[in-house]
Amino acid sequence: MPVGTRGAVKSLRSRDVEELGARIILGNTYHLFLRPGMELMREAGGLHRFMGWDRPILTDSGGFQVFSLQELRTMSEEGVEFQSHLDGTRHRFTPENVVETQRTIGSDIAMVLDECPPAMSSYDYHRDSMERSMRWARRAWEHHLRLPFPYGHRQSLFGIVQGGTHIDLRLRSVEALRETGFDGYAIGGLAVGEPTDVMYHVVEEIAPALPADQPRYLMGVGTPQNLLECIARGIDMFDCVMPTRNARNGTAFTWNGKLNLRNAVHRNDPSPIDPECGCETCRNYSRAYVRHLFNVDEITGLVLATIHNLFFYLKLMERAREEIRAGRYLPWMRETIERMEIKQSTGRTAGS
Repeated sequence: MPVGTRGAVKSLRSRDVEELGARIILGNTYHLFLRPGMELMREAGGLHRFMGWDRPILTDSGGFQVFSLQELRTMSEEGVEFQSHLDGTRHRFTPENVVETQRTIGSDIAMVLDECPPAMSSYDYHRDSMERSMRWARRAWEHHLRLPFPYGHRQSLFGIVQGGTHIDLRLRSVEALRETGFDGYAIGGLAVGEPTDVMYHVVEEIAPALPADQPRYLMGVGTPQNLLECIARGIDMFDCVMPTRNARNGTAFTWNGKLNLRNAVHRNDPSPIDPECGCETCRNYSRAYVRHLFNVDEITGLVLATIHNLFFYLKLMERAREEIRAGRYLPWMRETIERMEIKQSTGRTAGS
């Protein structure tokens, strides 16, 4: 899912994202709650109409953003009070009103409010946090069942597995979420500072415990290697700012690894960013030209790089689906990772 935090995938129009092949995008409840605000969102008829996007939208609950504020928030069993990073105004998120906010936004998939503790928090903190998040999840689900759908389409609600890197806590979280019952399940609280091999281990242990006939969503991940490795471990859905953020910094993802478009080696290079890509950028522009745009701070450079990176990520996932259907996924994954020259930190590959 390309990330459209504030109602737009940075530097692109909704039409551009659709033409790149995105089936669904992600918006952020915290940021949309603060700006443009829910009054305007209601007047606009929801986020789909507001941003001119008629495909699905997933909104995260805003919990990660609120808990990253640290000194600007206070947590209780009821929910979390926080101070806006924009103007200092104080607000409260509860499991119930976060569901209401996402209903007003009108996303197709909403997420429950949860706490995402720092990776290095103590076991006791992770346990207490997870148990509170599970209580919040049940409250959110019960409230979700009572609310009308204001824009004529149903909204699904996903639960979020927490528990840090502790497998026993994660499995308890899965059990609690399955007992409540959700439309899909996410694994949160990873890619927040733990080693990559630890993330893979948690996913490998937890994904099979989630229902096989419902979506499994790994939040906030990641590199092309991360995606391929976690698909092998049972994950269906991903979101990450990496393709768009890296593009704006001049880094391109290709079938042969990452490319720093600012490097002097590309100064006179007439070849496309990736000869195998086929995106609009690679069909029409050279590495030398894109490098020039970055070096003169021309906004078109980051637009062209963003188009390329999103196209690459979406094509990577399309190819993964094809290889799964053909029964060739694991060997294809190994070959692709090796070709991208991405070193694996685990020393092993899923399924081996």
